Amino acid sequence: MSDSQSPAGGSPRLNTGVAHNARVWNYWIGGKDHYEVDQAVGDQVASMFPVIRDVARADRAFLGRAVSHLTAERGVRQFLDIGTGLPTLDNTHEIAQRIAPEARIVYVDNDPIVLVHARSLLTSTPEGSTDYIDADVHRPDTIVQGAAATLDLTRPVAVMMLGILNFVLDTEQAREIVRTVMAAVPSGSCLVLTHPTTDADLGGEGNVEAMKFWNENATPPITARSRAEIAAFFDGLDLVEPGLVSCSRWHADGDTAAVVPQFGAVAVKP
Repeated sequence: MSDSQSPAGGSPRLNTGVAHNARVWNYWIGGKDHYEVDQAVGDQVASMFPVIRDVARADRAFLGRAVSHLTAERGVRQFLDIGTGLPTLDNTHEIAQRIAPEARIVYVDNDPIVLVHARSLLTSTPEGSTDYIDADVHRPDTIVQGAAATLDLTRPVAVMMLGILNFVLDTEQAREIVRTVMAAVPSGSCLVLTHPTTDADLGGEGNVEAMKFWNENATPPITARSRAEIAAFFDGLDLVEPGLVSCSRWHADGDTAAVVPQFGAVAVKP
């Protein structure tokens, strides 16, 4: 999209003059739903931190492997995808419903362009259900309440938090968000999470200056966290092997996938 274009059903909340994460992320993974300002910021971040496009693609591939594993291997039939982002190939409901057509998925986002596209493109199988909630991750009670209209919260739910808690700048608040959502779902539910890091063992040092530039030129502001801080989001949960690793390495074929500075893990609520 050019800056002169606006998606159908535009909202007064839609600001095309400032780069937004959902649209820049879409640009990095090769999508078309972004504006010139998103491309400009995305190119600058990529020049400072060239691996960012690999991170974006690895995060998306992790989503596919995690949803497939949970649906096929663990029998999960309900997904709460918080921080949906713009639809692209193989969205959560498409992966889950290919394996289990009766799967039910609730998407959560509060970016107007995401919601416009979601309502247009993310349609369900006849046997299953797909719904969308306009809600902010900072309001987990609202998310849980909205999800309950489509999901049976007495049965296991996979809570998807891919690349979303990094936009909750206060770490204790981020932990409380996870605790609130996971407290609302029963035993057998899962937490699926990815999060950027500056840890040197994953090559994350370049994230520091790139994130500083992002926070000065784009929205929403972002933060990286250490392995220990990210691991704490899984307190009280049982990590699925191989645990907390670079998201590119989680259940990847072989061990040749390049490491990216984005942790990923899946855990089960006992």
